[in-house]
Amino acid sequence: MSINGIFLTLAALAGTVVLAGCMTPESRIRRHPEIVARIDPARLELIKQGRVEPGFDMELVRLAVGEPDHVSIRMTGDVGNEVWGYANYEDSEGQPLYRGLYHFYYLSDDPDFPYYLNFPKRRVRDRFRVVFLNDQVIAVETEDPGPKPH
Repeated sequence: MSINGIFLTLAALAGTVVLAGCMTPESRIRRHPEIVARIDPARLELIKQGRVEPGFDMELVRLAVGEPDHVSIRMTGDVGNEVWGYANYEDSEGQPLYRGLYHFYYLSDDPDFPYYLNFPKRRVRDRFRVVFLNDQVIAVETEDPGPKPH
């Protein structure tokens, strides 16, 4: 393979990775027609808006808002609820650096790129959390009382 062929292959791969991180509800819907076929119209409209509601299953949440940035288990008595967090990464003054899994697929060992991965006093703040019980959404939690996440 020529140097140009290698370059084009690497560029295409990088583009695919970047676009995967920038998926919208519409693009996720197009990629999963088998899931969309079983969704009632009211729920599909919420998913198109990037909204999550109690009663959604994990597949519907993924369609609406994508993969979580982190997953944890919250114990309530003897019951463990899975909690998906969707985060913003901010500087120490609350200015956004990036959102979510923006560099989830970044594979370089270069500590200086992207610079904000090592940003001094970088903080992670959940934009919202989705709480599941038996694979069904039971709550959507936000830190501020503004509009629902999307």
